[in-house]
Amino acid sequence: MESDVVIVGGGILGLATAFRLSERHPSLRLAIVEKEAKLAAHQTGRNSGVIHSGIYYKPGSLKARTCRGGKASLQAFCRTHQIPFETCGKVVVAVNASEIERLHALYERGGDNAVRCRLVDQGELKELEPNASGVEAIHVADTGIVDYPAFCQKLAEILQERGHQIELSTTVTAVRVHEDRVTLETTREPITARFLINCAGLYSDRIARMEGLTPEAKIVPFRGEYFELRPSAHRLCRNLIYPVPDPQFPFLGVHFTRMIHGGVECGPNAVLAFAREGYGKLQVNLPELTETLSYAGFRRLAVAHWRMGLGEMWRSLSKAAFVRALQRLVPEIKTEDLTPVEPGVRAQAVRPDGGFVDDFSFAESERSVHVVNAPSPAATGCLAIGDQIVDRLQTRF
Repeated sequence: MESDVVIVGGGILGLATAFRLSERHPSLRLAIVEKEAKLAAHQTGRNSGVIHSGIYYKPGSLKARTCRGGKASLQAFCRTHQIPFETCGKVVVAVNASEIERLHALYERGGDNAVRCRLVDQGELKELEPNASGVEAIHVADTGIVDYPAFCQKLAEILQERGHQIELSTTVTAVRVHEDRVTLETTREPITARFLINCAGLYSDRIARMEGLTPEAKIVPFRGEYFELRPSAHRLCRNLIYPVPDPQFPFLGVHFTRMIHGGVECGPNAVLAFAREGYGKLQVNLPELTETLSYAGFRRLAVAHWRMGLGEMWRSLSKAAFVRALQRLVPEIKTEDLTPVEPGVRAQAVRPDGGFVDDFSFAESERSVHVVNAPSPAATGCLAIGDQIVDRLQTRF
């Protein structure tokens, strides 16, 4: 099989990048390679469906810029193609006085990022979310919810209508770079292209290393476990209820998210997964786990955040502990209100010094662009990130 550009990864970022390429360079022949039997099978398909506003991100960072621009592009696409979405807003809640300073700092960051948000007092919080408990909150009007798998399916349909190839159940086993092309060895036939784009998510660093590159960080998988509110408890959450985030930790803490097709999800926690696709507590891939545990960056991370890590592990083992974490935001929640739903695994890039890679990160060669870190808001900003990738590559066409 031959193409001009081959894209590894059939999740939201790979599909959005292919879509942008097909718009800006319609004469190129594209091939998308996905190891699963369906598209959006991992991080995209297990996403909570939030359209992020951009309030959390460092002003001027790539995350901040791509979130705002990507959000507008995503919503425009959804309007054009009748993909379900809703700009419903959310509240970020300070549950006690000790969190007010961080809440105000977050509010200022929202203003710096041109996010529509405002501080609300306890009384107005009760009007927005009657069952939320807090002393003060930010109402973030720009936050929304969407059906990301449906968005991906529409991207795939458009790409195929334009004559591009999508190869499912095809795992890349080797990357060979020649003077004027790249060859991917796969579990099916080899694929040859002039250029490679790597959007492989949980395996993005592996694909980069197959080419002989040395990304600055390694992917460490963290499993996020969720519960869903039973229908009798849906009244407890109107839209989205979030805690004030800890700036030292890249995860937002357990929160409540109304879903676009109905229902409310609660979570996630964040625990080390024992495989890169380790969705079950007992699911172990010994070589992958050994790779994680032997990585100096992970060991330094574990030492720096051991107390928080133990708390996350305890919430994974104890539903009662998980409920107590949720009760900080919604005191009325009870254990019997919750039923477990599918967990997800987040691809978190960790540097050798134990620090999290907080922004989007790329590795490049003459023939390739590798997305080696694509944290939240990658789904919200996928079309803008796709433009960034095309910008990086097109000077070589």
